[in-house]
Amino acid sequence: MEVGTHPATALLIGGLAAAVLRGRFASLALIIAPLFGLGYVASLDVGTSSTIHLFGYEILGVVVDQQAKLFGYLFHIAALVAGIYSFHLRDPWQVSMSLLYAATAVGVAFAGDMLSLFLWWEGLAITSVFQIWGRRTKQAEEAGFRYLFFHVGSGLLLLAGILVRYHGEGADALSLAPLTTALEGGDLGALLILLAIGIKAAFPGLHVWLKDGYAEATHSGPVWLCAFTTKCAVCMLARLFPGAEVLITIGGVMAMFPIFYAVIENDLRRVLCYSKINQIGFMVVGIGIGTELAIDGAIAHAFTHVIYKGLLFMSMGAVLFRTGEIRGSHLGGLYKSMPWTTGFCIVGAASISAFPLFSGFVSKSIIITEAARNGHLLVWLCLLFASAGVFHHAGIKIPFFAFFAHDSGLRPKEAPINMLIAMGISSFLCIFLGCNPQWLYDMLPNGAAGYHPYDATHVITQIEILLFSALAFTLLNLWGKYPPELPSVNLDADWIYRKMGRGFLAFGESFWNGLNDRAHAFFVGSMTDRVCLFLKKGHVYTMKALYQPFCKAGLLVQDGSKGENHFAKRTALGLHPVGWTALFCMLFFLGFLLLVFT
Repeated sequence: MEVGTHPATALLIGGLAAAVLRGRFASLALIIAPLFGLGYVASLDVGTSSTIHLFGYEILGVVVDQQAKLFGYLFHIAALVAGIYSFHLRDPWQVSMSLLYAATAVGVAFAGDMLSLFLWWEGLAITSVFQIWGRRTKQAEEAGFRYLFFHVGSGLLLLAGILVRYHGEGADALSLAPLTTALEGGDLGALLILLAIGIKAAFPGLHVWLKDGYAEATHSGPVWLCAFTTKCAVCMLARLFPGAEVLITIGGVMAMFPIFYAVIENDLRRVLCYSKINQIGFMVVGIGIGTELAIDGAIAHAFTHVIYKGLLFMSMGAVLFRTGEIRGSHLGGLYKSMPWTTGFCIVGAASISAFPLFSGFVSKSIIITEAARNGHLLVWLCLLFASAGVFHHAGIKIPFFAFFAHDSGLRPKEAPINMLIAMGISSFLCIFLGCNPQWLYDMLPNGAAGYHPYDATHVITQIEILLFSALAFTLLNLWGKYPPELPSVNLDADWIYRKMGRGFLAFGESFWNGLNDRAHAFFVGSMTDRVCLFLKKGHVYTMKALYQPFCKAGLLVQDGSKGENHFAKRTALGLHPVGWTALFCMLFFLGFLLLVFT
């Protein structure tokens, strides 16, 4: 069966309408478009598809399977919640690009082949950067360009991988079939595609765009950013590289290293960025394990992560919106004037920490269980440590230093009503999913294979991890060993990029400017002077050069008594011996006759 309309159509129309409308009419598009889109996705039948013809190619624009439909639900719900949260915005660029950004994410989820994937993939980069530039500060402008550099690079790598595979395998390479076997066989195209997806998934070393861009975005920007880009990457990893063992190692590192940065970070939105990388690491591990239950766990964790991470970013965005401050060292005591925001933040913190009865528990436990069940004991221990660490930096640190800790003396108003409604919806979903996991499991590609999260082993193990983590946080604070919240700048992998970038620019400036100086001296200085001199006296030197052989042979006698200067003057005036002129005329005439008659 053919799909009549693309699932992203409602969001595309809403984004275009928001670009021409103004005021509340534009903001209404943030709510109406996701609602219509969500209803349309619910009406799609699994197994349907649609094709389009573009530039002589047949592109499989839409393929509806269970995974695509689940991500379609997720992206429309995220767009709806983020739209309610952003309802007060009056910037047409932000409003319009937000919906178009969500539309490109839906396009990625339903892409049927590599060509349609590439088109939507590039759209993600172009539309999302306006959530950073919308803040209109110098730092946001620079962070936006770095963000765009990484994501355009991701698109180029994806295109290169597609072309390499197309050159080797022809049209079969354009299908979105798993590339795990090709990757393990050393296929260059598969490796390039993995790197392209890895950039958007924030693989270690390629992650700096995330914490740099999200932290400099508008107060509502990270709510949109955290929902789409990295989840599109997880969606494509699950589709193209299930069971790729290299992902187990990459995911384990992702789950571990951000913990140490998040603990010492002062900017609370950057803490959430590191926490986000940590959580994506769990998903990458699940995809790398590759069993049906592990893939389901990764997709389920992507679903719950969008909800609770968006909730945490919304609470921090509300703090930034009301106080203009996001550094933990300058906050504290806000629970007195922002009690609703505080409560919603605690719900998000409980969810990301995987407390039983909250959404994070019912998805994260699947991945941890599968890691142990399939013999990845070292990775299993790393995930347990990462679970304890995330409770430290996101479950405790975020609400504690923002709303409690020392009293900063700030008494801002409570968040606007639209922000509270959005946070309330997300909080409800966090608790609903935690208490009714089967509702989510039934939508997964494999139905979670009869997995039951609330057995004694899972519950007791997770509570022990949380209690020991809380005890460690308490003791470190009492002993004064916990890293204090201080205004500081933490060096990450971007330090290497920036040093290398500045070195490259310095080398380029020295090399190219030096080359330019040498070229200028040669062509404009030396060469131009010589050309000008030749144009002025060239015929003199030419005739002199022609005279010399005849003079030496004794065929022509030059009156040298009057000197070289006299000869030059006569030549400059065009005065030559009659015999010499006649000789050249005869030679010229002879050459002409030979050219004509041969």
